[in-house]
Amino acid sequence: MLFLRTVNTVISILFFACYLYQLIYLLVPLVRRDRLRGPAVLRRYAVLIAARNEETVIGNLIESIKRQDYPAELVSVFVVADNCTDSTALAAREAGAAVYERFDTGRVGKGYALDFLLRRIRCERGDVYDGYFVFDADNLLSPGYITAMNRRFSEDCPVVTSFRNSKNFGDNWISAGYALWFLRDSEFLNHARSLLGSSAVVSGTGFLVSREILERNGGWPFHLLTEDTEFTADCMVRGDRIGYAPDAELFDEQPVKFSQSWAQRLRWSKGFLQVFRRYGGRLLSGAARGSFSCFDLVLSIMPAMVLACLGFAVNTLASVLALLSGGAAWQLIWPALRSLAGTYLFMLFIGGVTTAREWRHIHTSNLKKVLYTLTFPVFMLTYIPISIAAVFQKVEWKPIEHKANLSIRDLT
Repeated sequence: MLFLRTVNTVISILFFACYLYQLIYLLVPLVRRDRLRGPAVLRRYAVLIAARNEETVIGNLIESIKRQDYPAELVSVFVVADNCTDSTALAAREAGAAVYERFDTGRVGKGYALDFLLRRIRCERGDVYDGYFVFDADNLLSPGYITAMNRRFSEDCPVVTSFRNSKNFGDNWISAGYALWFLRDSEFLNHARSLLGSSAVVSGTGFLVSREILERNGGWPFHLLTEDTEFTADCMVRGDRIGYAPDAELFDEQPVKFSQSWAQRLRWSKGFLQVFRRYGGRLLSGAARGSFSCFDLVLSIMPAMVLACLGFAVNTLASVLALLSGGAAWQLIWPALRSLAGTYLFMLFIGGVTTAREWRHIHTSNLKKVLYTLTFPVFMLTYIPISIAAVFQKVEWKPIEHKANLSIRDLT
């Protein structure tokens, strides 16, 4: 019993030590302001959209791109309809995009689709674009999105990411859990990093990459299960700073079924392991040389998973041994419950601060904002079994179904 309490205490202390700096991040956007930026140079951009069976939502994304306050003649929209069995290609063409269809069941995933699309664009259009936006088909852009990203891009940031909001926060506790986490990522991680002069982290969708970066990389060679984190790690070890545009607001759709959420987050957790296996040594080396961005990324993708697995393994083993030796069940359950209660309260604090800060950006009723803040820690606690499963389970990329047929006018 004493051993179990000691182990749980040590794990809690290690967790706190690893993520104390992220608690400090919470204060940064509250006490520092973005500096005023001068006029930006207008650049020519290509928009890249990888879509698989997205006929319901892709037209709304393209419409939101067409409604930008940025000069339309400087923005070209390209879609790769990747292994589609529906009318995604037709819907995208009718919305005004240039569409390429790809059928390859051997190399599956967004990274392969993006690389295919980039090669086709370069072959047919040449190097006429200064930068390339990457979006998912379920995204929607606020009207000033490209203008805001262009301002940040003009400050010599070869990669820029944006403020990630959700268009279906109020569907249920699962979609709200995702939404709060991405809001927290945007405001209290990426925004804080940007204000402190550090590098932001690309999170799935809604980012801009310079032509020079893509030329150096020979296209998009990132094909791990979390190609966004792989790309971020590659930028970190090469010393490329990722900028953040807080006023470039993007909306995306979150899963509402737990089975979909499990599969998606299992892929993410497995992908983090893959990224650390491939880039961990170089990231740690960069951190040792004084790169805070490398240090930050290592802590973002690894310790929480390791500590969760360690805590679960130790508590399970101790419980089995105690039961075999005739120990009382409540003596085994109580330490685990106290640990879970502490984690719940910590995540409730994170979720509460995020909800309060982003209250006006959350598109649902006030009651649901409060209710889903209370369920946010439960959503985060489900990462524990997911992280454990990722260590042992073989994981493959699977598409997420999107059905929220909303336009940007429904959200702004």
